[in-house]
Amino acid sequence: MQEKKSITLKELASLTNSKLVGDGDHSITDVDSLESARSEDASFLANLKYKELIHSTQAGVICVHHELPLAEGKNYLVSDNPSLTFQHIIELLLITPYNSSGFTEIHHTAVIHPSARLGRGVQIAPYVVIDQGAEIGDYSQLGAHVSIGSGVKIGAHCLFHPHVTVREKAVIGNRVILQPGCVIGSCGFGYTATNEGTYQKLDQLGIVAIEDDVEIGANTTVDRARFKQTIISEGTKIDNLVQIAHNVCLGKHNIIISQSGIAGSVKTGKNVVLGGQAGIVGHLEITDGVMIATRGGVSKSLLKPGKYAGGPVMTLAEHNRQQVHLRKISSYVKQIDSLEKRVKELEEKLKELTCNKPVSFEE
Repeated sequence: MQEKKSITLKELASLTNSKLVGDGDHSITDVDSLESARSEDASFLANLKYKELIHSTQAGVICVHHELPLAEGKNYLVSDNPSLTFQHIIELLLITPYNSSGFTEIHHTAVIHPSARLGRGVQIAPYVVIDQGAEIGDYSQLGAHVSIGSGVKIGAHCLFHPHVTVREKAVIGNRVILQPGCVIGSCGFGYTATNEGTYQKLDQLGIVAIEDDVEIGANTTVDRARFKQTIISEGTKIDNLVQIAHNVCLGKHNIIISQSGIAGSVKTGKNVVLGGQAGIVGHLEITDGVMIATRGGVSKSLLKPGKYAGGPVMTLAEHNRQQVHLRKISSYVKQIDSLEKRVKELEEKLKELTCNKPVSFEE
């Protein structure tokens, strides 16, 4: 086993483009949370809710935002983005990358069709299957039991973790990461009713196209189009357990959080964010810069950027107002009951007054 790296704070400041406050000769060998960190560990503070931990932590250095007041007697790396600085430190200290299986070439158990083409430096782990006509770009890595269908084209520097399935004719760009169990190009859910009351399957003959720098989470499924393309655009990041239906077109740099579902033929713009368990019904358009809160249900196209919540969704401000009212529903019910009782009392008094007083019809 290799020894851990040791990096001084002066070196870390230079490598992470951060401002050092403290002892530049102090060395760091590992990372940990503020609560658990020791003097040889780096840690970070990104959420001000935990700012009091700065005083008690034993961390050798803390990555903080430049606006945070600093406690004396600690070492700091100050930047505009402490979480990103901390991530750089993790990557610098990580001796063995998490994706390194030890199989650095083409394993003898892999089954590769003679017509498949592999680029330079491609790594193929045990029991991979690559069908006819597939192309794998330079320095891409396929984990154990990955299945690549016929005619699939994969770019350079991609990383497919174990048990990924990429079905026929999918086109995948450069630096794409597919987490374990991800399925690309499964059949879209398409059936038509027959006169006999049964369902006839509609063949899905299109493809999935994934652009550069996309990452797709574990056990997420992206369905092939019925006859054209399902598109995941450049830079989009998709969490675990997400369903992307056929003919969907996700714009650039979208964020889709776990257990969300996007029905067929939805089109999103740039920088769209879906919170966990959000859902979009089919054939809608979501414009640039829309953010859907957790469990948001989208039933109509959203053509104005902004934050939305609820089911069906509304602006976040309107949703918050409704939630305030809903939290007070018990007091509203009591008020209504009291008012109804008061109205009945007034009606009874009015009835008594009307019965006891003669009615005049004179003008």
